[in-house]
Amino acid sequence: MATASIFAATVITTDVTPLLNPSSSIIGKSLSHSKSTSIRSSVSFSRKTLTPIRYSSSPADHSPTAAATGETITNRSKTSLKSRLRGGETLYGLFLLSFSPTLAEIAAHAGYDYVVVDMEHGPGGIPEALDCIRALNATGTSAILRLPESSPAWAKKALDLGPQGIMFPMIESRKDATKAVSYCRFPPDGIRGSAHTVVRASSYGIDEGYLSNYAEEILIMCQVESGEGVKKADEIAAVNGVDCVQMGPLDLSASLGYLWDPGHKKVREMMRKAEKSVLSSDPAKGGAYLSGFAMPHDGPVEIRGRGYHMVAGAVDIGLFRNAAVEDVRRFKMGLVNESDGEDSLEHDKDVDDEKYWSE
Repeated sequence: MATASIFAATVITTDVTPLLNPSSSIIGKSLSHSKSTSIRSSVSFSRKTLTPIRYSSSPADHSPTAAATGETITNRSKTSLKSRLRGGETLYGLFLLSFSPTLAEIAAHAGYDYVVVDMEHGPGGIPEALDCIRALNATGTSAILRLPESSPAWAKKALDLGPQGIMFPMIESRKDATKAVSYCRFPPDGIRGSAHTVVRASSYGIDEGYLSNYAEEILIMCQVESGEGVKKADEIAAVNGVDCVQMGPLDLSASLGYLWDPGHKKVREMMRKAEKSVLSSDPAKGGAYLSGFAMPHDGPVEIRGRGYHMVAGAVDIGLFRNAAVEDVRRFKMGLVNESDGEDSLEHDKDVDDEKYWSE
């Protein structure tokens, strides 16, 4: 990333004399050598390079850090999510429920590797999702669309927008996963409707190699978030075309009778069972990568330590909610302390930073 100023620091000089030689023709008229003129123009500006912020890959540091390698956010877009996973990276992401392009941009500049635009639980649809994808694309951050339901119509509309990934909710069997993959493939490999000559995914038809590369570029994710899904997790991971299995602890806890208690012992046992099923598969031989949500009882560091390849550590609504509630609390506590004659605000306990998920 670079910024420019009109204030003098570097001078760029352009000599256009060769353009005005005797053989030059400008607006149909020839210029003689005697009339040739040396024109020199100067543009002055200063350059400043900003060090991008990215999520550290070091197990000891899970906060945004300055990139020591000089890697820019734009450079990240040159490599697909699939390629990065194959290269052994663990990717850190955010769920976007607000459908705010501004928050999408902030998330991208903060250094998240991917952002999931959540059409399952967020208030937006296709037009709003498109605005968020454009904001993310502009910063080189990968966009994943989570569908409201697993259906060919929603998959078609989502894929035509050109995200790098697509997430299907509530997949419970090999059959469900096979159908999901078919929604992402053109005939004869699937049933996706074709308008590749005019949709955004193919650069509105300008990308002539789209049909040859689209299947390789898109990351297909299937959510396992029910007791039945856990039982079939190994079969789901083995379906040809399924790249990643996304765990859903909240819906799983609800399906097991422990609504809003994803930390319950039985829920954890089922989570571990599904995790082992997916991790036992080999992505290089037709298996799938493992992806999941961080929870209050099961943070990003913990789930990454269990082998997760993609970790969603926060949701935009939750981050703003926590910041807003704490801001108001601090102010009101200040008023109380002032009325008691206290000069400073003392914290009796740490702020609860729970990040409950909407799955």
